[in-house]
Amino acid sequence: MLRTVAVIVQEPVALFEYGVVHEVFGLDRTDDGVPPFELLICSPTTNVPLSSGSGGSIIAPLPLSAALDADLVAIPGGPSDGDPLPEVLDVLRTVAARGGRLLSVCTGAFTIAATGLLDGKRCTTHWRHGEKLTARYPNTVVDTDVLFVDEFPIVTSAGTAAGIDACLHIVRQEHGPVVANAIARRMVVPPHRDGGQRQFVSAPVPDCSEDGFGAVLAWMLENLADDISVPALAARSHMSARTFARRFVDEVGTTPHRWLTEQRVLHAQNMLEATDIGIEEVAERAGFGSATLLRHHFSAVVGVSPTAYRRRFGCAVTTD
Repeated sequence: MLRTVAVIVQEPVALFEYGVVHEVFGLDRTDDGVPPFELLICSPTTNVPLSSGSGGSIIAPLPLSAALDADLVAIPGGPSDGDPLPEVLDVLRTVAARGGRLLSVCTGAFTIAATGLLDGKRCTTHWRHGEKLTARYPNTVVDTDVLFVDEFPIVTSAGTAAGIDACLHIVRQEHGPVVANAIARRMVVPPHRDGGQRQFVSAPVPDCSEDGFGAVLAWMLENLADDISVPALAARSHMSARTFARRFVDEVGTTPHRWLTEQRVLHAQNMLEATDIGIEEVAERAGFGSATLLRHHFSAVVGVSPTAYRRRFGCAVTTD
């Protein structure tokens, strides 16, 4: 049963990610029927201010050895460059070996991955750091589509607020949904969120030269509502359809159809956020032609339906 939680803070300290763990496990909510947790704040350097790099700091009163007997050890963000201290990795390996659980929030996954405990296992981190985590620890299986991954006894969470989802997941497993829901109510957050990180990921236009595909991409973006085919694009570029498709993949990194679909979904996202026009009209303006096709492609790319996305991110109220 989860009772003792140790937090290992490293410089630069991710203050929000640390705050997430502290909010779930460090406050007394016994008056709401939540069992008491003992939160231990540990560091390789005790009683020394650890900078966040943005003006704040944390002082850890306990040494790393205090984490050795904890039921759960959390890494609330951490350095994604350089190697973690060997003594930190030793503690994590020891805790996992005796059956304790490990949790990372955001870039804390880099520290856990450095132990080798994630080799051959799925994990996640903030979507902006997924490629770096894969490159640095190629034996891990990085999935940046999700809010958290549970590879017992290790839970890795995505960026920042996804740490809340991961912490509540652990509480739900250890103490049941009633306790998890009570904590969520006090935090004024949903006890469970649908969808993953895809709904937050930006989709920038690749930097292509004007004499390459830059002009073609610009034209596609200006004409998303039109019926755009690969043969038509190839004709504009004075190439055969086969040559155009091959060169497009080489320069842009994906197929013309997939890139066009992603840009149409992004255009739909912008309309869902900033307008109250109906879903059918969003579909037409984005080039999908029908709400059915929009829902299909939108859910595949973003991970939630257009209506659910608008409900979360929209500035205007729709009656659709």
